[in-house]
Amino acid sequence: MAKTRLACLLTLLSTHCYVSVLAVVLRTSNDSPWTDEFDKIELSCLIESISTTNPRIEWKKITSEGPSYVYYDKKISGALENRAFIREPATLMITNASRSDTAKYRCEVTAAHDQKSFDEIVIDLVVRVKPVVPKCSVPKSVPFGKSAELSCVEDEGFPKSQYQWFKNREEIPEDPKTSLKFFNSSYTLNAEAGTLKFIAVRKEDAGDYFCRAKNDAGYAECPPQNMEVYDIDVVGIVLGVLVVVVVLLCITAGICCAYKKGFFSSQKQTGNNYKVPAKGDGVDYVRTEDEGDFRHKSSFVI
Repeated sequence: MAKTRLACLLTLLSTHCYVSVLAVVLRTSNDSPWTDEFDKIELSCLIESISTTNPRIEWKKITSEGPSYVYYDKKISGALENRAFIREPATLMITNASRSDTAKYRCEVTAAHDQKSFDEIVIDLVVRVKPVVPKCSVPKSVPFGKSAELSCVEDEGFPKSQYQWFKNREEIPEDPKTSLKFFNSSYTLNAEAGTLKFIAVRKEDAGDYFCRAKNDAGYAECPPQNMEVYDIDVVGIVLGVLVVVVVLLCITAGICCAYKKGFFSSQKQTGNNYKVPAKGDGVDYVRTEDEGDFRHKSSFVI
């Protein structure tokens, strides 16, 4: 009985070894490598077992538009041409990584003489890009007690940048209650959007502000910009409004008086421009000195 079991075990082992020898098997030392832009990176494709002496090796780049060859017929092609080579037996070496190289890559090995003649592995490459100087917007002056918003934007970095805000070279915490210097400030800070919003600014909020965009590849900062906080002169505003109202009332009163006194009449009637009535038959009109008016004199025509 024991001999039978031993014979079965040896048979299974020999069968497994036979299948392994006749099968191409791949593995990688890192299926999620990363590197910084312009650095080199290795996409390892290791052949653990194979019996075919001259297998066909291919590398493909997989994007949303579909797969494309980067190594075919023993030649580097596409965007990696002059920037990559194959290190035996099948590892792809990129000597000068670009941000456009971020993608999935598939190593395919075909062994015609093996019982399992094909195997593949997929490697997800990430090329990190350092942020550029962000565009910062800081209001120059804000009335005391009013709201204000500071913004910071940077689109070049990969992975996507996170943002920090600084006042007078000191980092502003996301929660003002965690810092004694900012405890009385009322603001909200969004590290992903890069915004710093003051609900009601105080005199203590005045200062030099700048933003830092950062990711795993590095960081960049915009130059400091000064924000002033000034008081609103309520008394001056009220007095100014009263002066304007008084001036408008005076102008209105003057116009009304001028109308009443007839300064705006288009025509004025006097005795010199009085029109003489039309003369009728047999009636003479004579103007006397005393009466200042016309009276008629009868005449008879015989």
